[in-house]
Amino acid sequence: MPVADVKNLEGKKIGTIDLADDVFGVKVNAHLLHEAVRHYLAGKHAGTHKTKDKSEVSGSGKKLWKQKGTGRARVGSIRSPLWRHGGTVHGPTPRSYSYALPKKMIIGALRSALSSKLAEQKMTIVDAWELETHKTKPFRQTLTRLEKETPSILLVDNSSNVNLERASRNIEGLTLVPTNALEAYDLLRHDHLMMSREAAVKLSRALSATPQEEPIQIQPAPSATTKHAAGEKSEHAKAPAKTHAKAHAAPKAAKKHAAEKKEKPKAKAKPKAKKDK
Repeated sequence: MPVADVKNLEGKKIGTIDLADDVFGVKVNAHLLHEAVRHYLAGKHAGTHKTKDKSEVSGSGKKLWKQKGTGRARVGSIRSPLWRHGGTVHGPTPRSYSYALPKKMIIGALRSALSSKLAEQKMTIVDAWELETHKTKPFRQTLTRLEKETPSILLVDNSSNVNLERASRNIEGLTLVPTNALEAYDLLRHDHLMMSREAAVKLSRALSATPQEEPIQIQPAPSATTKHAAGEKSEHAKAPAKTHAKAHAAPKAAKKHAAEKKEKPKAKAKPKAKKDK
């Protein structure tokens, strides 16, 4: 199961999180990624191009001269496609370029993109985007502490965060996307991926083929106090076994002595001698 580090806004590691193996640990499928990007760009194609045909251009519909007898070519209208300012033949018309793609292919491409980011160590999981202000400058400093020298960043958050939306919208090369609108094209277009812990858990559950009933919990990183306690425990384990044997032998000896006292029968009293009359 893939394991990723969880950092706070100061850039310090506070623990690790277990991710779904069939979401963040699959083999990258280049064909699925190509088809998903092609499908996404086709849906973004506006398709608003339009040219005017013979019936739409301006001009009179009167026949310029009679059909025969002039020696000139026959013509029926000044709006003919053969003439200047005439209509266009077989020109483009508004249409939709989108097409249907199987849902399994879209999910498979998304799994491949997420797995490639984790394998290339270009994914950062933040505990929570709890920003104190909506200003851009402190948020840019936070991004620098998390990842340095990153040309383009994709932010993924689960819930609506006003401070995050306002602070990130004025930074070049930075895009904020909710988890329900994440596309493989966005992951491939940006160099680094940053998401909150809740977003990582939601993606693991939503894209996994096997339902996960147990909640994915964060495992805290070992602190200095924990390491000190572990060291004391190891020293205590290395102590000689004689002290422990003496400590256990003392109560056993006391119990044995008490048992011997109980088992020892009491001496019967001798009968008194009878006096002779």
